[in-house]
Amino acid sequence: MRRFLGVFLILNCFALRSEQVEAQQNAQPKREDEVQTKLQTEFAALATNDTPGFAVLLKQDRKVVFEQGFGVRDLRGKAKIDARTNFRLASCTKQFTAMAVMLLVHDGKLRYDETLTQVFPGFPEYGKSTTVRNLLNHTSGLPDYEDLMDAVEKRKGPIWSPERQISDNEVFELLERESYGKFVPGSKWEYSNSGYVLLGLIVAKRSGKSFGDFLQRRIFAPLKMERTLVLEKGRNQVSARAYGHSKQKGVFFETDQSSTSATQGDGGVYSNLEDLSKWDDALRNHTLLGGDEFAAAVMPTELPPGAEQKLAEDAPDSLRPKAASYGFGWFLDLKNPRPMMWHYGDTMGFKTAILRYFDSNVTVIVLCNRTDLDAGALALKALAGHDLESH
Repeated sequence: MRRFLGVFLILNCFALRSEQVEAQQNAQPKREDEVQTKLQTEFAALATNDTPGFAVLLKQDRKVVFEQGFGVRDLRGKAKIDARTNFRLASCTKQFTAMAVMLLVHDGKLRYDETLTQVFPGFPEYGKSTTVRNLLNHTSGLPDYEDLMDAVEKRKGPIWSPERQISDNEVFELLERESYGKFVPGSKWEYSNSGYVLLGLIVAKRSGKSFGDFLQRRIFAPLKMERTLVLEKGRNQVSARAYGHSKQKGVFFETDQSSTSATQGDGGVYSNLEDLSKWDDALRNHTLLGGDEFAAAVMPTELPPGAEQKLAEDAPDSLRPKAASYGFGWFLDLKNPRPMMWHYGDTMGFKTAILRYFDSNVTVIVLCNRTDLDAGALALKALAGHDLESH
């Protein structure tokens, strides 16, 4: 109970600026145009009208301090990146998947303690002890579906490719063929894309709608996130789409899709700065869920004493020290003098980062359509430019 109250108090800080930060800002006022000029100068040096680039949003107290795009959406048309440019969010999708699950719990259509075999009766025996909560906080021990793909292709030859991508249902079938997980659920922490693919399928099964339709009806439409969607090849299209790129020997190549780019719950959302700003406001205002219900999302995962935590092993170096714990779809750093919730995304051609500070009502979002940039480092640079301590 004491731990829950602590998290609840942190949530209430969403609407309040800390006295320390307010006093600092009152003592050393900085005009917004000075912040904008400084950030514009620093970021403009990283991308040109002939290179892919990134978009940056910095907010405080629900007010935009800085919002700008740098570079181009693709190297063919060379349309400039702006606040409405849609990027693949990669693993920053997980916060939307988690919210979808929480909404179903709110509706009474799902419980956090339900097991995989209760949701999917035909799932193997190892699913009997794997709960929805385990999936949300990465303590499920599910096999990694990319490892399973590799094992199948070693036996049968190439199956999946950027043109023939694996689907969520195929991921489910791969997991169904296994007879045990990597570890006992709840005994340790290990990041799992498999778990979030299954959460997307659970949302579809319990809601009676596709994962993308549920997000559209319950999250995107109510928040007027009009350009955000779950990409489904042949069914919809991304407007103002940024295409992913990688740099090889000093030259950029379009590397937008891989064999795993079609999965949904773990990384399939495309969005932009304008819409993500609305999402940020909704989280601070508790528009979709009340503060008491949303508290579960920022409750650090409980593990047995001495349990292993492989937190953010593949996160950028800039953010790895801030991976103190995990909630539902968010990394947490609650014991820091400036407590925060955050996530990163890293996939074929894209890198993303969303950092949300509790005590100062500051949010920074960075979306990149190139893999040679560290989105976390850029986010911290934006915060430093705004005089918010970044360490």
